[in-house]
Amino acid sequence: MENLIEEFIKFIQFEKGLSSNTTSAYKNDLKQYFDFLKKINKTIHNVSPEDLTEFLWQLKQNNLSSNSIYRKSSCLTQFYKFLLSEGLTTNNPTEFLIKPKLQKKLPQVLTVEEVDRLLNYIPKKKFNDIRNKAMIELLYATGLRVSELVNLKFDQVDLQNKFIRVIGKGGKERIVLLNKKSIEALKEWLKVREKKFSGKLSSEYDSYIFLSKLGKPISRIDFWEQLKNYVRNAGISKNVSPHTLRHSFATHMLKYGADLRVVQELLGHSDISTTQIYTQLDRQHLKELHKKYHPRG
Repeated sequence: MENLIEEFIKFIQFEKGLSSNTTSAYKNDLKQYFDFLKKINKTIHNVSPEDLTEFLWQLKQNNLSSNSIYRKSSCLTQFYKFLLSEGLTTNNPTEFLIKPKLQKKLPQVLTVEEVDRLLNYIPKKKFNDIRNKAMIELLYATGLRVSELVNLKFDQVDLQNKFIRVIGKGGKERIVLLNKKSIEALKEWLKVREKKFSGKLSSEYDSYIFLSKLGKPISRIDFWEQLKNYVRNAGISKNVSPHTLRHSFATHMLKYGADLRVVQELLGHSDISTTQIYTQLDRQHLKELHKKYHPRG
């Protein structure tokens, strides 16, 4: 079973180009599934659709979210397709599997005023503050994922032509645009970076733009922790993560008239339905304004 999992993971990673986060989640899903098969004394060759339904029902009984159950059922569907294509089984209990409906939760976003308050709060003297200010400006200006931001390298950035070449999920490349504020903040950080690390960095880390004081790429967790401190000190009560800035970028772009397809391209979404959730956010904003200001709201 371990060998089957590893072969499947290699397949979805290299053939389908799924992200490391997705492959890691699928690996855990399959281990959980195989534990279930062991308990009911079944194998991949004789498990029935009813058994599979029972597996998913148990997950629901354990209060697992519909989205997580949906992911696990998708994992199993792809797994059995892989087994069939490789001639490793003739059994497909997922053929008529009914997946739970995805619950599309509206993501948390900052208002334009809150973004301004956050950016205006950050001090401009310390090493970490100057770096973090540039990172936050970039996230809000471009809609980058935090993983794309912390792994950003010099050969991806063209300040003269005001764009960044991003390598996103599945190795897909896209172009995102820089604005005046993000360029100014990035240039200020690069001066500080040059002053501190000139001639001192190993070739392993010299190409990375955003570094810690130790001269290594800053981690997502470290940046998230520092962002939370800024948010709290700026008097913003919302639960903010780096991804909140990506959501805010998309929502504000649409709010001020950007085309949905353009926002899809900038975010690197392969399916426009993923981007459409931000139009729901904008409608929600309109509903709130109507309720607040309409005499019969």
